[in-house]
Amino acid sequence: MTVAMQDGAAAGVSEVAPDLLRVRVPLPFPPSEVNAWLLSGPDGWTLVDSGVDDAPTRALFTQVLADPLLRGAPVARLLVTHFHPDHVGLAGWLHARIGVDIHMSRVEWMQARMLLDEPQDEAMRELVAHNRLCGAPQSFLDYLPGRGMLFPKWVGPLPRRYLRVAEGDEIVLAGSPWRVIIGEGHAPEMICLYSAERKMLIAADQILARISPHIGAYSADARADPLDAFLTSLRKFESLPEDTLVLPSHGEPFFGLHARIAALRAHHAERLERLMAFCTAPRTVMETTDVLFRALPPEQIGFGLSEALAHLNHLVRRGALERALDGDRWVFARS
Repeated sequence: MTVAMQDGAAAGVSEVAPDLLRVRVPLPFPPSEVNAWLLSGPDGWTLVDSGVDDAPTRALFTQVLADPLLRGAPVARLLVTHFHPDHVGLAGWLHARIGVDIHMSRVEWMQARMLLDEPQDEAMRELVAHNRLCGAPQSFLDYLPGRGMLFPKWVGPLPRRYLRVAEGDEIVLAGSPWRVIIGEGHAPEMICLYSAERKMLIAADQILARISPHIGAYSADARADPLDAFLTSLRKFESLPEDTLVLPSHGEPFFGLHARIAALRAHHAERLERLMAFCTAPRTVMETTDVLFRALPPEQIGFGLSEALAHLNHLVRRGALERALDGDRWVFARS
């Protein structure tokens, strides 16, 4: 069940609960919108996530900072749940504009800094080589250099320091203590926040109401099993009360936490079954996308390949599939 909220003066700002605001931030790519959250405190507001660094998002937050719902109080700090561009993208701009410290988990901060600092030409060569191993069509391999690396396109320069947030930390926000729960799989060390007093969970991208968070394996760690990390970390959230109000990064706040977790588990189990049925003969990663997704537009092929590879890696780790090199492509088949 989703929850309705009252809009404020600035576009996309609404009140979720006393001292807790939602900012609906448009995105220039799917899923088209990300939620940022504002929680009040004695020294000002804590902003959770920021959207990408582009002109429309800067203009939106210029309005948000002056919105009457903030009651004239400043934004005192920025907590970034994870390194993806729709969450960390505007962090550097906000730090430079209003002086907020950036609070992140260690791995997410290091990942963001690494992706900003790595030589883009070298990163692109590695990306093309990885997608060739996945069996991507030549048209996609030719498309990638013109598109460029996506992270620096949507993430502005970050400062050289941050404040670390870790599993189990307790942070007082909106007059209540919130416990840090680390989610994994979608990102390596994603911050989620749970308030037992309010029975609310700021779930980041760990638990979404209508879509499954993207679980992908990438060139830097191509044999990783992020799906196992995701399914394992879901256990932490299964222990929370069923009547918890979930505040996700995408979509509407909702009740029904346990049912949603069960649905996410079933979704990935069904995908694994599809792959097992398809891989009776050796299949490339690209070939497996045909049984996992509808036809992928060119700009979505990379996401499809990373998601398929994550599921194939999980089956390899379980001993259900074997990976082999067929020329310049990986192939996967039943063991």
